[in-house]
Amino acid sequence: MTHPPDGGSPPEEPPTLDSTTLTSQSSGSGDSVRIGPYRLVQKVGEGGMGEVWEAEQSQPLRRRVALKIIKQGMDTKSVIARFEQERQALALMDHAHVAKVFDAGTTPEGRPFFVMEYVQGLPITEHCDRHRLTTSERLALFEQVCEGVQHAHQKAIIHRDLKPSNILVMLQGDKAIAKIIDFGVAKATAHRLTEASLFTELGVLVGTPEYMSPEQADLTSQDIDTRTDVYSLGVVLYELLVGALPFESRDLRRAGLDSILKMIREVEPAKPSDRLSKLGGERSTESARRRRADVTALRRLLRGDLDWITMKALEKERTRRYGSPAELTADIGRHLRHEPIVARPPSTAYLAGRFVRRHWLGVTAATLGVLVPIAFALAMGVEARRTAREAESKARVAEFLQQLFQVSNPSEARGNSITARELLDRSAGKIRGSLTGDPRVRADLMQVMGTVYMNLGLYAQAEPLLEEALATRRRLLGEAHPDTLSAAHDMATLHQLAGRFPEAEALNHQVLDARSRVLGPDHPDTLKSMNSLANTYARQGRLEEAEALHRKTLAARQRVLGPDHPDALKTMQNLASDCASLDRNEEAEALTRQVVEISQRVLGADHPDTLMAMLSLGNASMRQDRYQEAEALYRAGLETSRRVLGPDHPDTIRMSRQLANALVSLERYQEAEALYSQVLEISRRLLGPDHPDTLRTIYNLACSAAIRGDRTASLGYLRDAIDHGFSDRQMLEEDEDLASLRDDPEFRALVARAAKRPD
Repeated sequence: MTHPPDGGSPPEEPPTLDSTTLTSQSSGSGDSVRIGPYRLVQKVGEGGMGEVWEAEQSQPLRRRVALKIIKQGMDTKSVIARFEQERQALALMDHAHVAKVFDAGTTPEGRPFFVMEYVQGLPITEHCDRHRLTTSERLALFEQVCEGVQHAHQKAIIHRDLKPSNILVMLQGDKAIAKIIDFGVAKATAHRLTEASLFTELGVLVGTPEYMSPEQADLTSQDIDTRTDVYSLGVVLYELLVGALPFESRDLRRAGLDSILKMIREVEPAKPSDRLSKLGGERSTESARRRRADVTALRRLLRGDLDWITMKALEKERTRRYGSPAELTADIGRHLRHEPIVARPPSTAYLAGRFVRRHWLGVTAATLGVLVPIAFALAMGVEARRTAREAESKARVAEFLQQLFQVSNPSEARGNSITARELLDRSAGKIRGSLTGDPRVRADLMQVMGTVYMNLGLYAQAEPLLEEALATRRRLLGEAHPDTLSAAHDMATLHQLAGRFPEAEALNHQVLDARSRVLGPDHPDTLKSMNSLANTYARQGRLEEAEALHRKTLAARQRVLGPDHPDALKTMQNLASDCASLDRNEEAEALTRQVVEISQRVLGADHPDTLMAMLSLGNASMRQDRYQEAEALYRAGLETSRRVLGPDHPDTIRMSRQLANALVSLERYQEAEALYSQVLEISRRLLGPDHPDTLRTIYNLACSAAIRGDRTASLGYLRDAIDHGFSDRQMLEEDEDLASLRDDPEFRALVARAAKRPD
């Protein structure tokens, strides 16, 4: 879609102009309109003084262009002067982010026109929302806009009407390019554009109220300088970050002119983070979703540097604003590089928090079920993070661990054995009340404890520990410190395991961007984030994206870590799953067998990664209708998983569910449904009734019941699944296992209900 350069009406039907509308030179066929070498195709915009047409140039080269011409009846002296002003303003500039002027002329009746670059794109805000760009991606695009405006200022041209509809974003390959258009109200500050352009605008409102600077809102003042554009850029930045304007359009537009101008001149807008909070539940949630974040994460991201930067650009007093777009984009660059920004009053704590002092490769060891491995995981996790800290901190950690594990003494245990879960719960309680004087060490312990809970599938217990560890690191070390990024990665993993895929995707994107900058693209932690993001794509059904990123990650991990490294094997298995979901079964099975062979040789038959590879190999057999072979693989894997990981572990649950699927395929329905019921009880208890894995198990029960002819049971299971969030209408309509229900009115009603649920 092409948006009009002056923010006017949308594209219309192909033109049917006559001589009263436009003096033209017809082509040989007589069915098109020409102005010189330009054939008009369709009108794409209309402003107060001109029309913009998509046109085809035939000489001296063939290309698509935009032709702007004064509208019939608008060719007064002042309008012609302003039109000529815009043409010459654009002609002065030569920049990648400013639309270029190619040609100019006059029709036989004296109506001037000019020909410029045809920008096929969307307004910057619409482009960002449609592609769900993250905050950092939006800032990078906004930097292009600042560069274009800075170029105009260097040519002594002020735009004076910067707004999203005048900033279009086009795609060149996979790269987004911002283009500034419509200099129709531009003002020359250092030289005369034309003799006719030097007319007074006293008493004329120039610009768009929502994006207008306070000095533009003073009709008695002609003192407009480059900082006017800085203010408008600040409003555009505000809208990109928040998803709303500083002042609601409806509030401005329903007020009288005097009230509008007074509001612009005198009323201070809310900070972006506060404005997001005040949008209301649905609007703020949608705004965060479009930035691949949740509301809490987005508000936290805006609070701080981005609040300061935006509000400095929006200062009512020009002397307190950034002096130029270059100064604004320089501060954005500092923010993206996690350096101290100019807009924020410096303090020792802030400067220290923004300085990344070292790189760190985290070591996490969390083995399940016995005391010694958990103690080892805690000790190793803390040791990796506390290197080079004070001797006092080391002593306090040692004291904490000693107190923690003295419960294993007979007198303490009172003759009872203590389970791993009891030890974890006791540890978590002690951490919250200990080490209050050393928050970094306390955060270390909380993060390790949280990951142990998470690996046990105890997500509700893991979440508060991981949240506090992340918040503490952000406060003490800043967003870009490797320790902070490690904590954020763990939090993203928890979101995904808990079925909160949009939150997982947003946080994985943030961590990947930061790790790429801070650690480098080939650092193992950066590759870990790439793999996690690809997994999030896969869980949301975005299989092509997942496959592409998994392939990229696999190549990097094999190059950096070696082909037999466990991380490389995990990515290879993830890629196999992508191939299977895309119905490339032979490729999927070949990859999986390779993973199984290497895992058994390198990790051992009882390793959890080997068990998951065996699960995937069973899935490959299922897809090839080799059900007995799949059953044997699942049973062997389930026996080992129950012994090594325990009956409630998420991997054990997955193995059980897949074994039940194989039993259904073997028409052993009673045995299958008994196993499904066991899985469902555990899933509801550990994951909750709305978790995707819980809903998948209920759906499987519905399918099994339908196949064996029990409509009542099947419909009951489907009703339960839809009540708790199942919404895949296509699966309900196309799954052959449910074919026997298609003529049932209750089934059709359930399908309709599922279709109405939000995704």
